[in-house]
Amino acid sequence: MTPNPYLDDDLVALASLARRFAADRIASGFQERDETRVLDRTLMRAMGEMGFIAPELPEACGGQGLGCLAAGVIHEEIARADLSISYINLLASLNGQILSQHGQPEIVEPWLEKLTRGEALVAIALTEPRGGSDAANLRLRVERAGDEYVINGEKTSISAADQADATVVFGRTGSVESAAHGVTALLVPMDLPGISTNRFDCHGQRAIGRGSIFFDNVRVPVSHRLGAENRGFVQVMQGFDFSRALIGLQVLAVARVALDETWDYVAQREAFGKPLAAFQGVSHPLADFDTQVEAARLLCLQTLWLKDRGAPHSAEAAMCKWWGPKLAYDVVHQCLLSFGHGGYDRGVMEQRLRDVLGFQIGDGTAQIMKTIIARTRAGRAAVAV
Repeated sequence: MTPNPYLDDDLVALASLARRFAADRIASGFQERDETRVLDRTLMRAMGEMGFIAPELPEACGGQGLGCLAAGVIHEEIARADLSISYINLLASLNGQILSQHGQPEIVEPWLEKLTRGEALVAIALTEPRGGSDAANLRLRVERAGDEYVINGEKTSISAADQADATVVFGRTGSVESAAHGVTALLVPMDLPGISTNRFDCHGQRAIGRGSIFFDNVRVPVSHRLGAENRGFVQVMQGFDFSRALIGLQVLAVARVALDETWDYVAQREAFGKPLAAFQGVSHPLADFDTQVEAARLLCLQTLWLKDRGAPHSAEAAMCKWWGPKLAYDVVHQCLLSFGHGGYDRGVMEQRLRDVLGFQIGDGTAQIMKTIIARTRAGRAAVAV
């Protein structure tokens, strides 16, 4: 790991520990998990035993209180070995913040303890068939019935839809006209009657998977509400700044390991009596991307550094989310081409390309991220959307 001003000796040591774990326990099964599309729960529990899942959470919630930068350095080391496995970290950190900040302690704390121990996987269900970018325009109905909410509708393109033990579900309790101010968030155990799921055949991230969740008169206690009624979207969406920075680190870690392997390859492979690296047409594109990856990673670390200090970071988080996935895809693409016909074969490099591609779609498109940046810089009133 390259030294930088955001990481002290303790964080560097934590990253080294996570890298050794990832190399020893995760990397070898990278391609097999893609083929079988099975998330290894044994690995998840091992990560929990090491304290690698949501270490930023307070100790009272099962975490270690280490801060968001600690979560970030672990996250990128796990992603170096397998982006799908690093989804465990991503979902845990995003949902861990939502549950700990907005849930009733007696309801969420048992889930948080299982989450940090690697004994439970919690998904987040926001996207619907009508659309994803217009996230406040939800149609899934959540109706109050005494001490329960009754859920009817469909969520789609949900990561770990068919593997999650519980899901943070956003649904409409207010009128459609109320938009974001009529949305409520609930913690929904996935073993409740009336829940069914399916799974998509996605290009990448196949071990974690994506699919739809169907709710047919699913009854959830009011105690499982996260935040205030009709305020769930406004309150809970604030946590996405954290996950956007983590996503940046996640995909850039894949880009970094691809670059490292490609530099080694072009230094050894010869053509016309010289190493490939001697030809500027080969080395200069890699040098360009190496520069950009270093800069983008620093931006992600800066964003987590700002969050740890309670400073505004929405624009920086949006930059991480739009730039990181696009850059990572372009980097891995160039690395694949640098390997020639060997890179085009089904293998590690093409799997990385498939894995990082999905983040240009999910969790906020580049267009949405750039709108967030524009609103932050110019003011919401000046950016008409």
